[in-house]
Amino acid sequence: MLDYVIEDKDFARIMQKNIQNLIIHLFEKDQSFGILCKIEHITFEPSLPEIIRSEFRPMTLFFLAGYTFDTASIIGENLVFEAGFGTDNFGSIVTVPLLSIMQVIVDETPLLINLANYKKDIKSIKKVDDGGVENSMASFLSNPENSKFLKK
Repeated sequence: MLDYVIEDKDFARIMQKNIQNLIIHLFEKDQSFGILCKIEHITFEPSLPEIIRSEFRPMTLFFLAGYTFDTASIIGENLVFEAGFGTDNFGSIVTVPLLSIMQVIVDETPLLINLANYKKDIKSIKKVDDGGVENSMASFLSNPENSKFLKK
């Protein structure tokens, strides 16, 4: 019975909206947070060197604070932020589909646990090209209703 619920498209849509609403709330409160997510669905632009990429586990925790938090935004169905990796602080733009976020964590406490296991069509997951973030942000900013989602 549980499988019927967690693999349902409508349940996945509810979870995605909950994740989005919680992250927007944390942005508005200027609250740093962590996300535990499935690494297989995440894209990095530019791609991370294999030595760094090989260190990630299937479920990886990213902590959004400081510069990483300041660069974070929700674009479409993704959480996008810039982060540095490895000893050389290799910079990359990280794109995380909201449904790949399994937990949202503040102060070591999960605020949200995502149990949705809906499988989207793999063709619908697009890699962000070099101008994709800028184009998406321009589209997002062109709608005056979206100003409420911007950090002050």
